[in-house]
Amino acid sequence: MTPHHKLGDTGIDVSIIGLGTVKFGRNQGVKYPSAFDLPSDTEMAHLLDHAKQLGVNFLDTAPAYGTSEERLGRWLKQTGGRADWVIASKFGETFVDGVSLFDFSREAAWRSIDESLRRLQTDYLDLVLVHSNGDDVDIINKHKVFDTLAALKKSGKIRAFGMSTKTVEGGFLAVENSDVVMVTYNPLETEEQAVIAHAHKLGKGVLIKKALASGHINNISKEGNPVEKSIRFIMDQPGVSSIVIGTLNPQHLEEVVRYACVLSP
Repeated sequence: MTPHHKLGDTGIDVSIIGLGTVKFGRNQGVKYPSAFDLPSDTEMAHLLDHAKQLGVNFLDTAPAYGTSEERLGRWLKQTGGRADWVIASKFGETFVDGVSLFDFSREAAWRSIDESLRRLQTDYLDLVLVHSNGDDVDIINKHKVFDTLAALKKSGKIRAFGMSTKTVEGGFLAVENSDVVMVTYNPLETEEQAVIAHAHKLGKGVLIKKALASGHINNISKEGNPVEKSIRFIMDQPGVSSIVIGTLNPQHLEEVVRYACVLSP
C-alpha cells in the first residue's frame, strides 16, 4: 500500500503517488512520445479500482483535460466512492476544438469551479490549482487569483488551493500566498527545486508533475531502471507531498507505487 503524506498544513492526506487523468479525456495537443487512444469506460474503471487497491487516493484532473472530469464524475456516482478520493482540479485553462483558451478572472474562476463540481458530480473539491499559461507572476499579481480562490475556500466549494506553476518566481509567490504548489521536477528538469525547498521550509504542500518527463524519462540513463531512478530522485527531495503519474497502464502504476513504497521513509 502506497504511503500517505500530509498535504502541507491543509489537513488533507494524499498518497505519495497520485494518478493524473489527462489521458482519460484528451489525446490532442499533448507532449507524450507516442499517440494513444482514450480508454474505454471499462478500462478506466479497472485502472481506478486497481489504483485504490494499491492505496492511491489522489486524483488530478482539470477542465483542460477534455472529458476527464465528466468521465470521473460518472464513475464516482456509479461507485458511490467520492469520500475515498482526494480530488484536485484546476481553473484558468479550457481546451476547445483543439485549442487551449485561458481566462484567470474572478468570474471565470467561480464559473469554472461550479462547472467542475457539476461534471464531477460532487459538492466540493479538495484542491483547486491555477492552471498557468506560463505567465505565473502576471496571473498572480494582475488577476489576484489567490484572493479569488480564498473566497471560494471560505464558501466551502473547495478545501484548499494553489497553483500549477511554470516559473521559479511564480512558484515562490504561490508558496507564499496559497496552500499548495505543483511544480515540474525530474532528473531532466531541476530548475524548480528551489521552489520545493521553499515550500518545505514554510510547511506548504508540494505536488510533482511531469515526474517521468511526460514519457521521456528513458533518456536519463542507459543503465538501471529510469522510472525507479526518477522516483528515487524526487523522493530524495524533502517536502514532496505527492508525485502525480499520468498513465493508463495498471502495471505501470503498480511499478511506480512499488518503488515509492520501498523508497519512502
